[in-house]
Amino acid sequence: MFLLVGLGNPGDSYVRNRHNVGFMAVDRIAADHGLSPFRAKFQGALAEGVLAGNKVLALKPQTYMNESGRSVSEAARFYKIPPEQIIVIHDEIDLAPGKVRAKLGGGAAGHNGIRSIAAHLDPDFWRVRIGVDHPGGREQVSNHVLDDFSKADMKWLDPVLAAISDALPLLLKGERDDFMTRVALLTTPEKAKPKKPETD
Repeated sequence: MFLLVGLGNPGDSYVRNRHNVGFMAVDRIAADHGLSPFRAKFQGALAEGVLAGNKVLALKPQTYMNESGRSVSEAARFYKIPPEQIIVIHDEIDLAPGKVRAKLGGGAAGHNGIRSIAAHLDPDFWRVRIGVDHPGGREQVSNHVLDDFSKADMKWLDPVLAAISDALPLLLKGERDDFMTRVALLTTPEKAKPKKPETD
């Protein structure tokens, strides 16, 4: 069994925020793979189903970002899910917009949601980071991640969410490199093919 966690803040005012891209990703995965409707459980919204032959729980903590660990640890302990079978999807300001990176374990890199989960559980869980760009100065970070995605952002955001959903079965099998390759393949525009020389 896997626990798939999307990070974000609950409430209508946060729905389109950059900080909520984890919620967006989990919603896309749940829709694409036919998971159950979300219901209130473990201080969060929980959906479940089968993905690539694996039982999967999809969780969106409703505790606000800084307390995400309360919801995640409650679900993980109830179902006895080890850290290496927990996948957390979240925003990353130190990556360019639309870039995706997956890693098992590591530090929080200043992300309060990741810091909270690591404080409640063993930190050796999977992180799938979605780049939302850095605003420049540290004092601008909070406003940046709590701002909505722009119309221009939507051009790369939807393909990235679709690619993560498509490639997720590879990560469930522990195939990190193949997951990353698949996401990159699906989100890199095809280069214009050179025209064949005309012949008489």
